[in-house]
Amino acid sequence: MKIQLTSLFTALLLAGCASVGTVDPSQLPQAPAAYKATGTNDAAALTASWWQPFADPVLDDLVGRAMAANTTVQAATARLAQARAALGTAQAARLPQLGASAGAGRSSTPGQLVPQPATQYSAGLNLAYELDLGGRLLHERNAAALDVQAREQLLADARLLVQANVARGYLALRALDTERDLVRDTVAAYGETLSLTEKRARAGDVADLDLARVRAELAANEAEALSLDRRRIELETALAVLVGEAPSGFSLKPTTWSTALPTVPAGLPSELLQRRPDLAAARSQLEAAQARVGEARAAWWPSLQLTAQGGGVSNELSNLLKSGASTWGVGLLGALPLFDGGRREAGVNAAKAALDGSTIAFREQFLLALKDVEDQLGALSLLQAQEQASERAVAAAGQALKLSDSRYRNGFISQLELLDARRSELANRRSALQVRSAQYQATVGLIRALGGGWSPAPVRVAGA
Repeated sequence: MKIQLTSLFTALLLAGCASVGTVDPSQLPQAPAAYKATGTNDAAALTASWWQPFADPVLDDLVGRAMAANTTVQAATARLAQARAALGTAQAARLPQLGASAGAGRSSTPGQLVPQPATQYSAGLNLAYELDLGGRLLHERNAAALDVQAREQLLADARLLVQANVARGYLALRALDTERDLVRDTVAAYGETLSLTEKRARAGDVADLDLARVRAELAANEAEALSLDRRRIELETALAVLVGEAPSGFSLKPTTWSTALPTVPAGLPSELLQRRPDLAAARSQLEAAQARVGEARAAWWPSLQLTAQGGGVSNELSNLLKSGASTWGVGLLGALPLFDGGRREAGVNAAKAALDGSTIAFREQFLLALKDVEDQLGALSLLQAQEQASERAVAAAGQALKLSDSRYRNGFISQLELLDARRSELANRRSALQVRSAQYQATVGLIRALGGGWSPAPVRVAGA
Protein backbone atom coordinates (compact mmCIF):
# COMPACT_ATOMS: atom_id res chain seq x y z
CA MET A 1 0.00 0.00 0.00
CA LYS A 2 2.86 2.37 0.85
CA ILE A 3 4.48 1.69 -2.54
CA GLN A 4 1.20 2.41 -4.33
CA LEU A 5 0.75 5.75 -2.54
CA THR A 6 4.35 6.71 -3.27
CA SER A 7 3.87 5.96 -6.98
CA LEU A 8 0.66 7.99 -7.04
CA PHE A 9 2.37 10.91 -5.30
CA THR A 10 5.23 10.79 -7.82
CA ALA A 11 2.80 10.76 -10.74
CA LEU A 12 0.99 13.79 -9.37
CA LEU A 13 4.28 15.66 -8.94
CA LEU A 14 5.27 14.90 -12.51
CA ALA A 15 1.91 16.19 -13.70
CA GLY A 16 2.44 19.36 -11.72
CA CYS A 17 5.96 19.78 -13.05
CA ALA A 18 4.80 19.64 -16.66
CA SER A 19 5.88 22.86 -18.30
CA VAL A 20 3.38 25.58 -19.07
CA GLY A 21 2.82 25.88 -22.80
CA THR A 22 4.41 29.00 -24.20
CA VAL A 23 3.01 31.14 -26.97
CA ASP A 24 4.46 30.08 -30.30
CA PRO A 25 5.66 33.25 -32.09
CA SER A 26 5.02 31.59 -35.44
CA GLN A 27 1.30 31.54 -34.61
CA LEU A 28 1.24 35.31 -34.21
CA PRO A 29 1.10 37.68 -37.20
CA GLN A 30 4.13 39.82 -37.92
CA ALA A 31 4.17 43.47 -38.93
CA PRO A 32 4.82 43.97 -42.66
CA ALA A 33 8.08 45.39 -43.92
CA ALA A 34 6.09 48.21 -45.55
CA TYR A 35 2.52 49.29 -46.06
CA LYS A 36 1.03 49.20 -49.54
CA ALA A 37 0.48 52.94 -49.77
CA THR A 38 3.84 54.06 -48.38
CA GLY A 39 7.44 53.04 -48.00
CA THR A 40 9.37 52.84 -44.74
CA ASN A 41 11.65 55.34 -43.10
CA ASP A 42 12.56 56.54 -39.64
CA ALA A 43 11.28 60.10 -39.98
CA ALA A 44 7.93 59.67 -38.26
CA ALA A 45 7.60 59.40 -34.52
CA LEU A 46 4.39 58.90 -32.60
CA THR A 47 3.26 61.61 -30.24
CA ALA A 48 0.73 61.37 -27.42
CA SER A 49 -0.78 64.82 -28.06
CA TRP A 50 -1.52 63.89 -31.64
CA TRP A 51 -4.32 66.45 -32.12
CA GLN A 52 -2.07 69.48 -31.55
CA PRO A 53 -0.69 69.56 -35.13
CA PHE A 54 -4.23 70.41 -36.27
CA ALA A 55 -3.50 73.80 -34.67
CA ASP A 56 -7.07 74.43 -33.56
CA PRO A 57 -7.56 75.89 -30.04
CA VAL A 58 -11.20 74.82 -29.98
CA LEU A 59 -10.24 71.22 -30.72
CA ASP A 60 -7.56 71.36 -28.01
CA ASP A 61 -10.15 72.57 -25.52
CA LEU A 62 -12.69 69.89 -26.47
CA VAL A 63 -10.17 67.08 -26.12
CA GLY A 64 -9.10 68.39 -22.72
CA ARG A 65 -12.70 68.52 -21.52
CA ALA A 66 -13.36 65.02 -22.81
CA MET A 67 -10.35 63.60 -20.99
CA ALA A 68 -11.62 65.12 -17.76
CA ALA A 69 -15.29 64.15 -17.95
CA ASN A 70 -15.93 61.48 -20.60
CA THR A 71 -17.86 58.55 -19.11
CA THR A 72 -16.16 55.92 -21.30
CA VAL A 73 -12.75 57.01 -19.97
CA GLN A 74 -14.08 57.08 -16.43
CA ALA A 75 -15.47 53.54 -16.77
CA ALA A 76 -12.13 52.28 -18.10
CA THR A 77 -10.40 53.97 -15.15
CA ALA A 78 -12.72 52.17 -12.73
CA ARG A 79 -11.99 48.81 -14.38
CA LEU A 80 -8.27 49.50 -14.00
CA ALA A 81 -8.77 50.19 -10.29
CA GLN A 82 -10.58 46.85 -9.97
CA ALA A 83 -7.71 45.04 -11.68
CA ARG A 84 -5.19 46.67 -9.36
CA ALA A 85 -7.23 45.62 -6.34
CA ALA A 86 -7.30 42.04 -7.63
CA LEU A 87 -3.51 42.18 -8.02
CA GLY A 88 -3.23 43.31 -4.41
CA THR A 89 -5.30 40.31 -3.32
CA ALA A 90 -3.11 37.93 -5.35
CA GLN A 91 0.07 39.45 -3.91
CA ALA A 92 -1.28 39.20 -0.36
CA ALA A 93 -1.92 35.47 -0.81
CA ARG A 94 1.84 34.88 -1.17
CA LEU A 95 2.66 36.57 2.14
CA PRO A 96 2.37 35.17 5.68
CA GLN A 97 -1.01 35.78 7.26
CA LEU A 98 -1.01 36.98 10.88
CA GLY A 99 -4.09 37.20 13.02
CA ALA A 100 -5.05 37.78 16.64
CA SER A 101 -7.69 35.95 18.64
CA ALA A 102 -9.26 36.32 22.05
CA GLY A 103 -12.00 34.49 23.83
CA ALA A 104 -13.73 33.71 27.11
CA GLY A 105 -15.72 30.63 28.10
CA ARG A 106 -17.32 29.06 31.14
CA SER A 107 -17.27 25.33 31.73
CA SER A 108 -17.04 22.67 34.49
CA THR A 109 -14.05 20.47 35.11
CA PRO A 110 -14.85 16.76 34.67
CA GLY A 111 -13.78 14.18 37.29
CA GLN A 112 -14.64 16.28 40.33
CA LEU A 113 -17.14 15.01 42.89
CA VAL A 114 -18.98 18.29 42.69
CA PRO A 115 -18.14 19.96 39.36
CA GLN A 116 -17.29 23.59 39.81
CA PRO A 117 -17.88 25.87 36.87
CA ALA A 118 -14.97 28.08 35.97
CA THR A 119 -14.33 30.87 33.48
CA GLN A 120 -11.40 30.45 31.12
CA TYR A 121 -9.80 33.29 29.16
CA SER A 122 -7.58 32.92 26.08
CA ALA A 123 -5.64 35.22 23.77
CA GLY A 124 -3.06 34.60 21.11
CA LEU A 125 -1.52 35.23 17.71
CA ASN A 126 -1.88 32.89 14.74
CA LEU A 127 0.54 32.75 11.82
CA ALA A 128 -0.11 30.88 8.58
CA TYR A 129 1.98 30.65 5.46
CA GLU A 130 1.33 28.54 2.37
CA LEU A 131 4.40 27.05 0.75
CA ASP A 132 3.90 27.61 -2.97
CA LEU A 133 5.33 24.27 -4.10
CA GLY A 134 3.86 24.20 -7.59
CA GLY A 135 3.95 27.94 -8.18
CA ARG A 136 0.17 28.27 -8.17
CA LEU A 137 0.21 31.52 -6.19
CA LEU A 138 3.03 32.90 -8.33
CA HIS A 139 1.13 32.17 -11.55
CA GLU A 140 -2.00 33.71 -10.04
CA ARG A 141 -0.06 36.84 -9.11
CA ASN A 142 1.58 37.05 -12.56
CA ALA A 143 -1.79 36.67 -14.29
CA ALA A 144 -3.24 39.45 -12.13
CA ALA A 145 -0.27 41.71 -12.94
CA LEU A 146 -0.81 41.08 -16.65
CA ASP A 147 -4.50 41.88 -16.20
CA VAL A 148 -3.45 45.24 -14.76
CA GLN A 149 -1.21 45.86 -17.77
CA ALA A 150 -4.08 44.99 -20.09
CA ARG A 151 -6.42 47.35 -18.26
CA GLU A 152 -3.85 50.14 -18.43
CA GLN A 153 -3.61 49.68 -22.18
CA LEU A 154 -7.39 49.47 -22.54
CA LEU A 155 -7.64 52.76 -20.65
CA ALA A 156 -5.14 54.27 -23.09
CA ASP A 157 -7.18 52.84 -25.96
CA ALA A 158 -10.38 54.33 -24.53
CA ARG A 159 -8.70 57.72 -24.30
CA LEU A 160 -7.44 57.46 -27.87
CA LEU A 161 -10.87 56.40 -29.11
CA VAL A 162 -12.60 59.30 -27.36
CA GLN A 163 -9.97 61.75 -28.61
CA ALA A 164 -10.43 60.48 -32.16
CA ASN A 165 -14.23 60.67 -31.91
CA VAL A 166 -14.03 64.22 -30.57
CA ALA A 167 -11.72 65.21 -33.43
CA ARG A 168 -13.92 63.52 -36.03
CA GLY A 169 -17.08 65.06 -34.66
CA TYR A 170 -15.54 68.53 -34.42
CA LEU A 171 -14.04 68.39 -37.91
CA ALA A 172 -17.32 67.11 -39.35
CA LEU A 173 -19.08 70.01 -37.64
CA ARG A 174 -16.70 72.57 -39.12
CA ALA A 175 -17.05 71.01 -42.58
CA LEU A 176 -20.83 71.10 -42.17
CA ASP A 177 -20.71 74.78 -41.20
CA THR A 178 -18.81 75.51 -44.40
CA GLU A 179 -21.33 73.51 -46.40
CA ARG A 180 -24.19 75.37 -44.75
CA ASP A 181 -22.63 78.67 -45.78
CA LEU A 182 -22.30 77.35 -49.31
CA VAL A 183 -25.94 76.28 -49.49
CA ARG A 184 -27.11 79.56 -47.98
CA ASP A 185 -25.10 81.49 -50.56
CA THR A 186 -26.83 79.39 -53.19
CA VAL A 187 -30.21 80.18 -51.64
CA ALA A 188 -29.35 83.87 -51.79
CA ALA A 189 -28.31 83.52 -55.43
CA TYR A 190 -31.56 81.73 -56.27
CA GLY A 191 -33.40 84.53 -54.49
CA GLU A 192 -31.77 87.06 -56.77
CA THR A 193 -32.58 84.91 -59.78
CA LEU A 194 -36.18 84.65 -58.62
CA SER A 195 -36.44 88.46 -58.32
CA LEU A 196 -35.04 88.89 -61.80
CA THR A 197 -37.36 86.23 -63.21
CA GLU A 198 -40.40 87.77 -61.54
CA LYS A 199 -39.57 91.16 -63.10
CA ARG A 200 -39.20 89.57 -66.51
CA ALA A 201 -42.42 87.60 -65.99
CA ARG A 202 -44.30 90.81 -65.20
CA ALA A 203 -42.85 92.28 -68.39
CA GLY A 204 -43.93 89.23 -70.33
CA ASP A 205 -40.38 88.19 -71.23
CA VAL A 206 -40.50 84.73 -69.56
CA ALA A 207 -43.19 82.11 -69.22
CA ASP A 208 -44.84 81.06 -65.99
CA LEU A 209 -43.01 77.73 -66.30
CA ASP A 210 -39.65 79.46 -65.91
CA LEU A 211 -40.92 81.27 -62.84
CA ALA A 212 -42.15 78.01 -61.32
CA ARG A 213 -38.80 76.35 -61.94
CA VAL A 214 -36.88 79.07 -60.09
CA ARG A 215 -39.31 78.94 -57.19
CA ALA A 216 -38.91 75.14 -57.02
CA GLU A 217 -35.11 75.39 -57.00
CA LEU A 218 -35.21 78.04 -54.28
CA ALA A 219 -37.51 75.96 -52.11
CA ALA A 220 -35.40 72.83 -52.64
CA ASN A 221 -32.23 74.60 -51.52
CA GLU A 222 -34.03 76.13 -48.54
CA ALA A 223 -35.07 72.62 -47.53
CA GLU A 224 -31.48 71.43 -47.96
CA ALA A 225 -30.26 74.25 -45.73
CA LEU A 226 -32.72 73.18 -43.03
CA SER A 227 -31.55 69.58 -43.39
CA LEU A 228 -27.97 70.69 -42.77
CA ASP A 229 -29.14 72.65 -39.72
CA ARG A 230 -30.70 69.47 -38.36
CA ARG A 231 -27.52 67.54 -38.99
CA ARG A 232 -25.54 70.20 -37.13
CA ILE A 233 -27.70 69.78 -34.06
CA GLU A 234 -26.97 66.04 -34.09
CA LEU A 235 -23.22 66.58 -34.37
CA GLU A 236 -23.24 69.19 -31.62
CA THR A 237 -25.18 67.00 -29.17
CA ALA A 238 -22.89 64.05 -29.95
CA LEU A 239 -19.89 66.22 -29.07
CA ALA A 240 -21.60 67.24 -25.83
CA VAL A 241 -21.87 63.60 -24.78
CA LEU A 242 -18.23 62.98 -25.67
CA VAL A 243 -17.03 65.82 -23.46
CA GLY A 244 -19.31 64.65 -20.65
CA GLU A 245 -21.71 67.59 -20.68
CA ALA A 246 -25.46 67.97 -21.02
CA PRO A 247 -26.42 68.82 -24.63
CA SER A 248 -28.72 71.60 -23.42
CA GLY A 249 -25.77 73.55 -22.03
CA PHE A 250 -23.29 72.84 -24.83
CA SER A 251 -22.84 74.86 -28.00
CA LEU A 252 -20.20 75.63 -30.60
CA LYS A 253 -20.66 78.80 -32.62
CA PRO A 254 -20.12 78.53 -36.38
CA THR A 255 -16.80 79.96 -37.41
CA THR A 256 -14.37 79.92 -40.30
CA TRP A 257 -12.89 76.48 -40.83
CA SER A 258 -9.17 77.13 -40.40
CA THR A 259 -8.05 73.81 -38.92
CA ALA A 260 -4.68 72.69 -40.25
CA LEU A 261 -4.36 69.31 -41.94
CA PRO A 262 -1.23 67.41 -40.81
CA THR A 263 0.78 66.02 -43.69
CA VAL A 264 1.27 62.26 -43.63
CA PRO A 265 5.02 61.45 -43.86
CA ALA A 266 6.26 59.99 -47.10
CA GLY A 267 6.97 56.74 -45.30
CA LEU A 268 5.57 55.28 -42.10
CA PRO A 269 7.57 52.55 -40.34
CA SER A 270 5.41 49.51 -39.78
CA GLU A 271 6.75 49.36 -36.21
CA LEU A 272 4.48 52.30 -35.36
CA LEU A 273 1.62 49.82 -35.31
CA GLN A 274 3.17 48.07 -32.32
CA ARG A 275 2.23 51.02 -30.12
CA ARG A 276 -1.50 50.54 -30.56
CA PRO A 277 -2.87 50.21 -27.03
CA ASP A 278 -5.53 47.67 -27.99
CA LEU A 279 -2.83 45.40 -29.43
CA ALA A 280 -0.72 45.78 -26.30
CA ALA A 281 -3.79 44.92 -24.21
CA ALA A 282 -4.51 41.84 -26.33
CA ARG A 283 -0.90 40.70 -25.90
CA SER A 284 -1.10 41.16 -22.11
CA GLN A 285 -4.36 39.21 -22.05
CA LEU A 286 -2.67 36.46 -24.05
CA GLU A 287 0.21 36.26 -21.58
CA ALA A 288 -2.24 36.30 -18.65
CA ALA A 289 -4.06 33.32 -20.17
CA GLN A 290 -0.71 31.56 -20.45
CA ALA A 291 -0.02 32.24 -16.75
CA ARG A 292 -3.40 30.77 -15.85
CA VAL A 293 -2.47 27.54 -17.59
CA GLY A 294 0.44 27.33 -15.15
CA GLU A 295 -1.92 28.11 -12.28
CA ALA A 296 -4.25 25.28 -13.34
CA ARG A 297 -1.34 22.83 -13.68
CA ALA A 298 -0.11 23.74 -10.20
CA ALA A 299 -3.34 22.33 -8.78
CA TRP A 300 -1.75 18.86 -9.21
CA TRP A 301 0.80 19.70 -6.56
CA PRO A 302 0.04 18.98 -2.91
CA SER A 303 -0.75 21.99 -0.76
CA LEU A 304 1.50 22.58 2.21
CA GLN A 305 0.75 25.14 4.88
CA LEU A 306 2.99 26.14 7.77
CA THR A 307 1.18 27.32 10.91
CA ALA A 308 2.32 28.75 14.21
CA GLN A 309 0.43 30.03 17.18
CA GLY A 310 1.21 31.47 20.57
CA GLY A 311 -0.73 33.00 23.39
CA GLY A 312 -2.07 32.35 26.86
CA VAL A 313 -4.89 30.51 28.63
CA SER A 314 -5.91 31.27 32.20
CA ASN A 315 -8.85 31.15 34.57
CA GLU A 316 -7.96 34.64 35.71
CA LEU A 317 -7.97 37.53 33.28
CA SER A 318 -5.14 39.20 35.21
CA ASN A 319 -2.92 36.15 34.75
CA LEU A 320 -3.60 35.77 31.03
CA LEU A 321 -0.37 37.40 29.88
CA LYS A 322 1.91 35.90 32.53
CA SER A 323 4.50 33.35 31.55
CA GLY A 324 2.82 30.54 33.39
CA ALA A 325 -0.27 30.84 31.23
CA SER A 326 1.53 30.91 27.87
CA THR A 327 1.00 28.29 25.17
CA TRP A 328 2.54 27.83 21.75
CA GLY A 329 2.49 25.44 18.86
CA VAL A 330 3.75 24.93 15.32
CA GLY A 331 2.39 22.71 12.60
CA LEU A 332 2.70 21.65 9.02
CA LEU A 333 -0.50 20.79 7.21
CA GLY A 334 -0.37 19.01 3.90
CA ALA A 335 -3.18 17.99 1.57
CA LEU A 336 -3.16 15.90 -1.58
CA PRO A 337 -6.39 15.13 -3.41
CA LEU A 338 -6.41 11.50 -4.51
CA PHE A 339 -9.60 11.54 -6.54
CA ASP A 340 -11.45 14.62 -7.75
CA GLY A 341 -13.51 13.22 -10.60
CA GLY A 342 -11.32 14.93 -13.22
CA ARG A 343 -11.78 18.44 -11.82
CA ARG A 344 -8.10 19.41 -12.05
CA GLU A 345 -7.68 17.95 -15.52
CA ALA A 346 -10.79 19.85 -16.65
CA GLY A 347 -9.33 23.02 -15.13
CA VAL A 348 -6.12 22.59 -17.14
CA ASN A 349 -8.07 21.92 -20.34
CA ALA A 350 -10.23 24.99 -19.75
CA ALA A 351 -7.12 27.15 -19.20
CA LYS A 352 -5.55 25.78 -22.39
CA ALA A 353 -8.73 26.51 -24.34
CA ALA A 354 -8.75 30.07 -22.95
CA LEU A 355 -5.12 30.43 -24.06
CA ASP A 356 -6.01 29.26 -27.56
CA GLY A 357 -8.89 31.73 -27.63
CA SER A 358 -6.64 34.59 -26.51
CA THR A 359 -4.10 33.68 -29.20
CA ILE A 360 -6.77 33.76 -31.89
CA ALA A 361 -8.16 37.03 -30.53
CA PHE A 362 -4.70 38.61 -30.67
CA ARG A 363 -4.16 37.47 -34.25
CA GLU A 364 -7.56 38.83 -35.26
CA GLN A 365 -6.91 42.16 -33.54
CA PHE A 366 -3.51 42.43 -35.22
CA LEU A 367 -4.92 41.72 -38.67
CA LEU A 368 -7.75 44.22 -38.17
CA ALA A 369 -5.18 46.81 -37.10
CA LEU A 370 -3.22 46.22 -40.30
CA LYS A 371 -6.44 46.58 -42.28
CA ASP A 372 -7.23 49.88 -40.55
CA VAL A 373 -3.83 51.32 -41.43
CA GLU A 374 -3.95 50.14 -45.03
CA ASP A 375 -7.51 51.45 -45.48
CA GLN A 376 -6.66 54.93 -44.22
CA LEU A 377 -3.36 55.17 -46.11
CA GLY A 378 -5.08 54.07 -49.29
CA ALA A 379 -7.91 56.52 -48.71
CA LEU A 380 -5.53 59.43 -48.16
CA SER A 381 -3.61 58.61 -51.32
CA LEU A 382 -6.77 58.45 -53.44
CA LEU A 383 -8.33 61.48 -51.76
CA GLN A 384 -5.32 63.57 -52.74
CA ALA A 385 -5.87 62.72 -56.40
CA GLN A 386 -9.63 63.20 -55.99
CA GLU A 387 -9.03 66.63 -54.47
CA GLN A 388 -7.07 67.74 -57.52
CA ALA A 389 -9.84 66.54 -59.85
CA SER A 390 -12.49 68.25 -57.70
CA GLU A 391 -10.60 71.55 -57.85
CA ARG A 392 -10.55 71.37 -61.63
CA ALA A 393 -14.26 70.56 -61.69
CA VAL A 394 -15.09 73.47 -59.40
CA ALA A 395 -13.09 75.90 -61.54
CA ALA A 396 -14.74 74.70 -64.74
CA ALA A 397 -18.25 74.72 -63.23
CA GLY A 398 -17.70 78.24 -61.86
CA GLN A 399 -16.63 79.49 -65.27
CA ALA A 400 -19.61 77.78 -66.90
CA LEU A 401 -22.00 79.39 -64.43
CA LYS A 402 -20.50 82.82 -64.98
CA LEU A 403 -20.89 82.51 -68.74
CA SER A 404 -24.38 81.03 -68.45
CA ASP A 405 -25.56 83.85 -66.21
CA SER A 406 -24.26 86.45 -68.65
CA ARG A 407 -25.84 84.73 -71.63
CA TYR A 408 -29.14 84.30 -69.80
CA ARG A 409 -29.29 88.00 -68.86
CA ASN A 410 -28.73 88.84 -72.51
CA GLY A 411 -31.38 86.38 -73.64
CA PHE A 412 -29.08 83.94 -75.47
CA ILE A 413 -29.93 80.83 -73.42
CA SER A 414 -32.99 79.60 -71.62
CA GLN A 415 -33.55 79.82 -67.93
CA LEU A 416 -33.42 76.01 -67.72
CA GLU A 417 -29.82 76.06 -68.94
CA LEU A 418 -28.91 78.63 -66.30
CA LEU A 419 -30.46 76.49 -63.57
CA ASP A 420 -28.53 73.46 -64.80
CA ALA A 421 -25.28 75.44 -64.67
CA ARG A 422 -26.02 76.63 -61.15
CA ARG A 423 -26.89 73.07 -59.99
CA SER A 424 -23.64 71.78 -61.47
CA GLU A 425 -21.57 74.50 -59.82
CA LEU A 426 -23.17 73.85 -56.42
CA ALA A 427 -22.78 70.08 -56.73
CA ASN A 428 -19.10 70.40 -57.61
CA ARG A 429 -18.35 72.81 -54.78
CA ARG A 430 -20.09 70.58 -52.26
CA SER A 431 -18.28 67.56 -53.66
CA ALA A 432 -14.91 69.30 -53.26
CA LEU A 433 -15.83 70.25 -49.70
CA GLN A 434 -16.76 66.66 -48.91
CA VAL A 435 -13.45 65.44 -50.33
CA ARG A 436 -11.55 67.86 -48.10
CA SER A 437 -13.63 66.77 -45.10
CA ALA A 438 -12.88 63.13 -45.95
CA GLN A 439 -9.16 63.93 -45.91
CA TYR A 440 -9.44 65.19 -42.34
CA GLN A 441 -11.48 62.16 -41.32
CA ALA A 442 -9.00 59.75 -42.94
CA THR A 443 -6.08 61.51 -41.25
CA VAL A 444 -7.72 61.08 -37.84
CA GLY A 445 -8.55 57.50 -38.78
CA LEU A 446 -4.91 56.81 -39.63
CA ILE A 447 -3.77 58.33 -36.34
CA ARG A 448 -6.28 56.14 -34.52
CA ALA A 449 -5.14 53.07 -36.47
CA LEU A 450 -1.49 53.70 -35.60
CA GLY A 451 -2.18 54.36 -31.92
CA GLY A 452 -1.09 58.01 -32.06
CA GLY A 453 0.09 60.80 -34.33
CA TRP A 454 3.42 61.72 -35.83
CA SER A 455 5.68 64.67 -35.25
CA PRO A 456 5.92 66.56 -38.61
CA ALA A 457 4.23 70.01 -38.55
CA PRO A 458 1.09 70.68 -40.61
CA VAL A 459 1.41 72.48 -43.91
CA ARG A 460 -2.16 72.73 -45.16
CA VAL A 461 -5.13 74.67 -43.86
CA ALA A 462 -8.82 74.11 -44.60
CA GLY A 463 -10.09 76.55 -47.18
CA ALA A 464 -6.57 77.67 -48.12
